[in-house]
Amino acid sequence: MKRTTDPSPPVGTDALSTALVADRRSGGFSLVPTRVFFTKGVGSHRDELRSFELALKDAGIEKLNLVHVSSIYPPKCRIIPKDEGVKLIAPGSIAFCVMARLATNEMRRLIAASIGCAIPADKSTYGYLSEHHAYGQSDEVAGDFAEDMAASMLASTLGVEFDETANWDEKEQVFKISGEIVRTFNVTQSAVISARGWTTVVASAVFLF
Repeated sequence: MKRTTDPSPPVGTDALSTALVADRRSGGFSLVPTRVFFTKGVGSHRDELRSFELALKDAGIEKLNLVHVSSIYPPKCRIIPKDEGVKLIAPGSIAFCVMARLATNEMRRLIAASIGCAIPADKSTYGYLSEHHAYGQSDEVAGDFAEDMAASMLASTLGVEFDETANWDEKEQVFKISGEIVRTFNVTQSAVISARGWTTVVASAVFLF
């Protein structure tokens, strides 16, 4: 009998192609990122789309085809520096990301975009990412709100009891004492519009395989 082989060999040597083929051979289909980097940026231009492109350029991810996803931080996913992450993705690559984005052309308007992250102490389980954008919020206010959302979602999943109406500082202490959440943080970009035209702010977590 003639021996058969997999009719769909890897199309390349990159990690994503290898992962896809391995999943297909095992009879399943799953893409679980192993690394993530966080970035932020701001851009201004007379055209809204160009301001967004300039914000992506400021964030270092303008050469990627970005696919927006929600909000789970994968188990055992390692955070790497932005500069390292950008170098690992070729221009034109499809990259999955959680992104917060906001644009305005109103003079003297304050805008902010933020990604919050909450990572569980048990590295074999998942955490949460939250995206938040708002008018009239500073880096600190928007960042605390996004961080609070991510941590609250994770705490609820883990069964940690807390007061939903408490402020972030109070909840943060409860989460730390519980020992279930090992780390929370946020990446936030704000801007005050000071010139005519559009300004866009972005914050993003970009996944790698």
